[in-house]
Amino acid sequence: MSESLSRIAKEGLWSNNIVFSQSIALCPLLAVTGTTTNGLGMGLATTAVLMACNLLISYARLLIPPEIRIPVFVALIAMIVTLVDMVMNAWLHELHKVLGLFIPLIVTNCAILGRAEAYASRKPPLYALFDGLVMGLGFTLALVVLGAAREITGSGTLFANASLLLGQGFTWLETTVIPEYHGFLLMALPPGGFLMLGFILAGKRILDKRLDQRAAQASAIEHPLAEST
Repeated sequence: MSESLSRIAKEGLWSNNIVFSQSIALCPLLAVTGTTTNGLGMGLATTAVLMACNLLISYARLLIPPEIRIPVFVALIAMIVTLVDMVMNAWLHELHKVLGLFIPLIVTNCAILGRAEAYASRKPPLYALFDGLVMGLGFTLALVVLGAAREITGSGTLFANASLLLGQGFTWLETTVIPEYHGFLLMALPPGGFLMLGFILAGKRILDKRLDQRAAQASAIEHPLAEST
């Protein structure tokens, strides 16, 4: 079990990351990552939806007729997103106002329906829940990395207004990375988001290539006879 869970974690966080590998859910990614705080809030909300949807669908998978599974999945996702939206409105109202329409639009995130169809409807609850967790954390990682890159280059800060949006317990996150920096407006706009995402994706491709080369070299050292034959 531990080996399988580790494989699921690797896929969700890196090799099959929703953004970096599958290149989906780009609309909320580019819309809310003007600051790192917004990206973190959106990522955690999506993670909660993924976990709840995967768990619920895994438990109900034997009760849902295959012919109507997609409409049922969409209805369950919409119900859970509505609950998350209400909870954020009640307990994280400032963040809820900033994210606005993009919280209800989590329903249209094809990654959630995709994981429900491809994984949660075929696996037991523990694996489905863990898959939702790591896929959500992988999406959150993409949001935070892109948000941090855009915020630092755009205004020289990191996690600006975290205490206002997430609560006073997050005051320690607020950092001025570049003092007396006047900002670069392009990074706060959608074109800047596209540019920065392109640089990040290119960096990941280069890193993946180097990791593959190192793995091949290590395999050649461990099995020299197999390579020679």
